[in-house]
Amino acid sequence: MAPKDKPRAIAETWDAARRRSAAAVPAPWTDKFGPLRALLGQWALAEVAPGRLVPWGAVAFGVGSVGYYGVDREPSAWAAALAALVAIAIAYAARMRPVGFPIAVGLAAIVTGFAVAALQTARIAHPVLQTTIASAALSGFVEIREERERSDRIVVRVHTFTAAQRVAEMPERVRVAVRKGTAPAVGSFVTFKARLSPPLPPLRPGGYDFARDMYFQRIGASGYALGKIQVAPPPVAQGFWLRYASIIDGMREGIDKRIRAVVPGDHGAIASALITGKRDAISTPVNDAMYVSSLAHVLSISGYHMAVVAGIVFFFIRAGLALVPSLATQYPIKKWAAFGALIAAAFYLLLSGAEVATQRSFIMIAIVLTGTMLDRPAITFRTLTVAALCVLVLAPASVVHPSFQMSFAATLALVAGYQYGLPWRAEADSSLGARVALWGGREIVGLILASLVAGLATTPYAAFHFHRLAPYGVIANLFAMPVVSALVMPMGILAVLAMPFGFDAVFWKLMGFGLDWMINVALWVTSLPGSVGRMAAFGTGPLLLCTAGMLLLCLLRSPLRWSGAGLVVAASLWAATVPRPDVLVAGDGLTAAIRGSDGRLAVLAAGRDTFAVKEWLAADGDARAPKDASLGNGVRCDAAGCVGRLADGRLAAAALSVEAFAEDCIRTAVVISAREAPGACSAVLVDRKAWRASGALSLRWTGDRFEQEAARLRPSLGAPAARGG
Repeated sequence: MAPKDKPRAIAETWDAARRRSAAAVPAPWTDKFGPLRALLGQWALAEVAPGRLVPWGAVAFGVGSVGYYGVDREPSAWAAALAALVAIAIAYAARMRPVGFPIAVGLAAIVTGFAVAALQTARIAHPVLQTTIASAALSGFVEIREERERSDRIVVRVHTFTAAQRVAEMPERVRVAVRKGTAPAVGSFVTFKARLSPPLPPLRPGGYDFARDMYFQRIGASGYALGKIQVAPPPVAQGFWLRYASIIDGMREGIDKRIRAVVPGDHGAIASALITGKRDAISTPVNDAMYVSSLAHVLSISGYHMAVVAGIVFFFIRAGLALVPSLATQYPIKKWAAFGALIAAAFYLLLSGAEVATQRSFIMIAIVLTGTMLDRPAITFRTLTVAALCVLVLAPASVVHPSFQMSFAATLALVAGYQYGLPWRAEADSSLGARVALWGGREIVGLILASLVAGLATTPYAAFHFHRLAPYGVIANLFAMPVVSALVMPMGILAVLAMPFGFDAVFWKLMGFGLDWMINVALWVTSLPGSVGRMAAFGTGPLLLCTAGMLLLCLLRSPLRWSGAGLVVAASLWAATVPRPDVLVAGDGLTAAIRGSDGRLAVLAAGRDTFAVKEWLAADGDARAPKDASLGNGVRCDAAGCVGRLADGRLAAAALSVEAFAEDCIRTAVVISAREAPGACSAVLVDRKAWRASGALSLRWTGDRFEQEAARLRPSLGAPAARGG
């Protein structure tokens, strides 16, 4: 026997001995599951086949980013960077280990995602206003201008800052509201006075963090202008990026004015939103109807718009070149058309403001078109992986933003549907008559399934961030999207191309006809019974579990993916059974609400504005308006304060005077006040010292005590530092 045959012979001898032993000895009861273990092993091996783990790298990177924004205090950036380098070195050292290498790469991706987020925060670190300033004199360059329904808003890069009171540090950028129609152009150097406040912290524990959002926009204060804004000669040069922003904003403003001149009202505002990304001028009723009907995605320039623009440009370039036989037969006109579409998509990205969803869409479109030029398939999970990694590296904070979450969830679900062969995929060639007969049915089914898949994928995130669902979203998209695709977007593109020649008006009007249909569909769906699906707030736990389930459903290909369905169901049950708070206190201590015996909130102390109450009602799944008379049911007030009864019959009080503390601390279970208590209190006390240290608070009765939850204040991410009494 040759030496090379000895290992094979030994293996065959061992296999024969094992089979004889198995036949002679009764198998233990555990071996009854042998076939199942073998089947699960085959599925697991299929999921770790070459190339199958690549999308999970982006998932791991995102997990690291989420972990960074979930820690209680700011980690050391240099320590996070060092940990990432060590993790990458370990992964490189394990490159020859078939099992250890994927695990090491996944851990390295998590640590790197954490480190990139920490380094991004350190890179953009800037001062944040810590206290309200009644009057401050400012000068600086206008960097962003936004038109809103009732007012305008500008972001100013501060050059000089003089406050009526002493402040520790001057904010680098401020965002102020100005009278409608008075916002100066981007790039202008302005001087004005303003009332400024610190960035708004979450209005409830687990609520949207406005301060964090503003921090990553490099805005250190917000407020409103006092008096007229003066435009003055700039004392210093604008700089390259401000000149670029000025040019782009000038183009956007010119297109916006032209659209609004030809198509007035909401039709023009939506048309401008689709072309320039300026969507703040849409009226509140129409804007709400778009959200209720699940057509709001049309207003945010994302993958759909980018694909339509690139597709139309690709079609016209290729069709035009195909009319010249010498070009069509001798040159790769398809690749030329792809390059032209890429240039058009890049221009659309710049023109629309380059938001996160638009960036992701452009990256994906760029990969698809580049794949066309290189003769490579491009609609794959790897395309989405590259897009996700690019966005997470450039803007790590986007991972906690609803735009990022909903955009990638919808795209992931649609790519998975494409990979699994849902009806929008191209069918095999058949006879011409059969193709003509099947075209309409296949397109309709594909549209329904695309709307259903994308709608289901974004539902958890819409419920988490906006506390509402869209029961008739599929119907609205089925009626509206064909018109948007076939009329609205093509006419908008043709109008932009015709603007330099002055023939754009007819195209804007045709675009307006299509938008009129879309608005009517949105308003009709909103009028249907049960059109507004409200959802009480739930924590990040159910959302993360649901996300894990969706990832398994979309990224796995073996039957193991159905385990994701179980996770989604479990997350849904968890979200539906999350206990609601019994007491809510605003971050200034002036506004509070309690849950009465009817299970609904009642306002115990109204404060000076209704913004917090509006947020609380939405998070409670309550359709009442902040000034609804029923919000005062069960609450009695006098000059000393207010008293209301909790669901278990005990009392909660809002103390408006120092004298009220003595009685309230004895008679009630909870005492809330904007003041500081003069002494000890036998009740649960939420006074100035408490809410200044922790921000907004919620209390929930667990049977033997009140469990308190505070809105997380993390000064490094924009919230004012905790202050003592």
